[in-house]
Amino acid sequence: MASRTYDIITIGGGLGGSALATAMAERRARVLVLEPETRFRDRVRGEAMMSWGAAEARELGIYDTIMSAGGHELPWWDSYIGPRRTGHRDLIVTTVPKVPIVAFYHPNMQEALIEAAEVAGAEVRRGARVWGVKTGGTPMVVAEIGGRETEIRARLVVGADGRASIVRSLGGFHVQRDPDQNLIAGVLLDDIPASDSAAHHWLNSSLGLATFIFPQGHGRARAYVFYQTKAGYRLSGGTDMTRFVEDSLKSGAPADHYSKAKAAGPLATFDGAAAWVEHPYRDGVALIGDAAAASDPTWGQGLSLTLRDVRVLRDQLLRHEDWDKAGHAYAEEHDRYYQVAHTMESWMTQMFMEMGPEADARRARALPLWREDRTRQPDVLLSGPDQRLDEAAHRRFFGEE
Repeated sequence: MASRTYDIITIGGGLGGSALATAMAERRARVLVLEPETRFRDRVRGEAMMSWGAAEARELGIYDTIMSAGGHELPWWDSYIGPRRTGHRDLIVTTVPKVPIVAFYHPNMQEALIEAAEVAGAEVRRGARVWGVKTGGTPMVVAEIGGRETEIRARLVVGADGRASIVRSLGGFHVQRDPDQNLIAGVLLDDIPASDSAAHHWLNSSLGLATFIFPQGHGRARAYVFYQTKAGYRLSGGTDMTRFVEDSLKSGAPADHYSKAKAAGPLATFDGAAAWVEHPYRDGVALIGDAAAASDPTWGQGLSLTLRDVRVLRDQLLRHEDWDKAGHAYAEEHDRYYQVAHTMESWMTQMFMEMGPEADARRARALPLWREDRTRQPDVLLSGPDQRLDEAAHRRFFGEE
């Protein structure tokens, strides 16, 4: 390696790690990106960035990079209760950031962003395996790079390595986790006739089922089914495609959307329980993205939260000469907006994914009031976590006043 001392080492070269590397390398920071994968592969995960996340991408200067890698704008949000469409929302007009949702194929996005980081001046090492993170003084990363164990120091080590973050574990961060409730099954499909200009969301709350279709253009879409953990099964592999389609139809999605569809990637299921770290900075180590706080994918906030983390951490590093102070300032702000997003996800799950007489009564009380006054539903999920969700907001959301 050309150098063994850096300003920043990002462990993980996906959306968060590469976006931060680009942002800081453009400002002449010496950045090293350690990415374990030599080639990014398709696996089931989020591939739709909500409007507020797309606005963060624009502010970070990576929006055009994502679009050039096959990003697809979805300016409309179509919502359905069962088969009946209940909303056709113009996101450019009605959201606070006034930008569309952006869908993309995850491996292409990752390749484009890690290449952009290199062009910006970051050093990228792929196939790297991190074995240790040592704190106290200048942080040190112990990694296997090119078949050799290497010790590398940096002013700041950034864990951008996802839900199963090794940096989080090695850094001694304590993880909190919600109880299991939702499971998320997803698959990439070709020959889907759903409108290419809208994100589509079907809900069948009486069965605790939801379906999302996020078109990526040219008849390709990432499709998801959300269902309760207590259903007792996990959809995986080609043999479960029939049940995936059956659950989609039970949610309300039309049969013709699936009649000619072909799987273009794996079908897999992952847990929806949120897991997070309070104050994701300590001793020269910062966590971003899912390493800091993995939200419930039922509500699609993960990619947006990752880019908010990148932008806030970047701004604090540029604002403070003392990067320890910058790390703590980032963590404090992170906790504020993540708490808002987490609270909103919890409320939405209670309203739409829970089953039984109590949940039915909750919906019967609240939803007619929503139709009369849309401000009862805070627009956190599409417009961003920049508002207070206090007790008064809770009572209005649930129709308790």
